[in-house]
Parts: sequence; C-alpha cells; structure tokens
Amino acid sequence: MKIYLNKVNESWIVDRLRDEWFQYNENISTNNIKESDVIWIIAPWMWNRIPKRYLKQKTVICTIHHIDFEKFDRNEEKNFYDRDVYVDIYHAVSKKTEEQLLQLTKKRIYTIPFWINQNIFFEKNNKSELRKKYGISEKDYLIGSFQRDTEGKDLVSPKLSKGPDQFIKIVKELSQENDNLKVLLTGKRRNYVIKNLKDNSIPFYYFEMITFEELNDLYNLLDLYIVASRVEGGPQAIVECAITKTPIISTDVGLASLILDKVSLFDMNNFKLAKPNTKSAYKKASILNIPDGFSDFLNLFEESNEN
Repeated sequence: MKIYLNKVNESWIVDRLRDEWFQYNENISTNNIKESDVIWIIAPWMWNRIPKRYLKQKTVICTIHHIDFEKFDRNEEKNFYDRDVYVDIYHAVSKKTEEQLLQLTKKRIYTIPFWINQNIFFEKNNKSELRKKYGISEKDYLIGSFQRDTEGKDLVSPKLSKGPDQFIKIVKELSQENDNLKVLLTGKRRNYVIKNLKDNSIPFYYFEMITFEELNDLYNLLDLYIVASRVEGGPQAIVECAITKTPIISTDVGLASLILDKVSLFDMNNFKLAKPNTKSAYKKASILNIPDGFSDFLNLFEESNEN
C-alpha cells in the first residue's frame, strides 16, 4: 500500500504534519500520485489541484479540519459537494468536526486527532533563562495567542471563527486586575488583535516568524494560553500546550473537551472561573505522541485499502 498526501506549501501546520508523516512512514508514502493506492487529501481546500482521473482511480480519504457554517455560502457548498463525489472516506480531526460533517454527507467518517511531535514540543524547566533570552521580565504575567486572527482578504476584518474579539474582551478584563499582564503573539495576520491591544493600551510582545524550536520556547514562557474561538477543528495549540504543560483555558471547540479538563473550559459568561489543569491535559495528550499517534491513521489506511 502506498499513500499520497496532497501538498500545501503555506507555512502552516498542515505542512508540518505532512512532513512528519513522510519522515516516520516513508515506507508506505509516496510523492508520485501514479504509484499510490490511497490519496489522502490532508488539505481539502487544495483538492482541485489533484487531477480528476486519479481521484476516480484511487481510494480517496479527505481530512476535514472544521466547517464554519457562518461562511458556508453557495460557493462553499458547491465546492464541498464537487469534492464529495470523489471522497470514499472522511477523516474528521475532532468529534465537533464529525458532527458538522454528518449534516452534509452520508459517507463514512473516521474521527482521529492528529499526532503531536514530542521531540519538538516539550516542557522546559529553565523558565528564568528563557525569559532573559527573549527579553521578557520575570514580573510579566504572559498570556499567549499563537493563531491567525485577521481575514486575509483585507487584513483588517476579524476572523470571527477564531474569536479575536472575545480574546480582546478577556485580556482587557484581566488586565484591569493585573498591572503586569502582557500578551505574547506569534504568526502572521495578527492585525486585528494588535490594533485592539494598542487601542486598549495592553502591552504585548510579537514574534511574527519563528522556528519550531522558538515556538516551543514561547509556550514554556507563558503563564496562560487562551483559546477564545467560536469554531475549530483543533486547534493544535491545545495539544501543544498540553504536551508542554503550558496552562491553558479554552472555549468548548474542537479538541478542547477531549484534551482539557472540564474546569478548563469556558464560555464568555464564565471565563474567570476557568482553571488550567496541566497534569490532566498532559496525560490525555501523551497518547497522541509519535509514533503511537500514527496507529489509528495506519489502521484507517489499511482498512480503506482492503475495501
């Protein structure tokens, strides 16, 4: 059996996942779609770059990360069903995504969270040294947010599925209770949050382009990571926080209820009551460590190939 994964090249998490899959599963993976038995559409928004003749010939497994029904207009609907014709099995990254998919298709759905690379993300004990390295005071109470928050179409409008408006509301209230609060941001398209932090005089650090090693450092600097999203498949930051033992609270999206304790989940009416539970989160996330995190995927591919 040979598996072909479609390419992204967006410097996003899917690129890393694809690279990790090839690194650890080289014997059953191929970059030559002609010799593949299974086509894994790990990046569903890029599906139409795959020649249709191969989609007709091969077993097709399509990953769905999440569906934002607020944006699911006629074009999105047409794209979904144009692709659905070729899909044999769907892979949902969380139960939340599975529930969304069940509203749209009767195809088989396998729900499997993505693995986590514990060689990249892990706890560091030299917190003081790390703060010195990045020029951050020991007194700072650091709240992290490492995801895009602004629509790419204009670099102004908030990406509401990610809840940047809710994130701002939370840190604004928390900053009134803690003079040492600062926000730590990474990644591209942080325009909306940066503007609103400035408008509310909330100090922040911003590291736009960083390596995975640096990203792991930044997780280890944090006092708290906040996921304030409305819709998510993951986000993978939940697993990354869990495996680095970074304190995290989250809205009940994507993987949150699978990895985080109930006391760590919140809605906008009770976010001050949410409490991180790093011990519980670490234990739950550890089952996704490489190579064990590949096992359910391997079972899926073997079963699909046999059928």
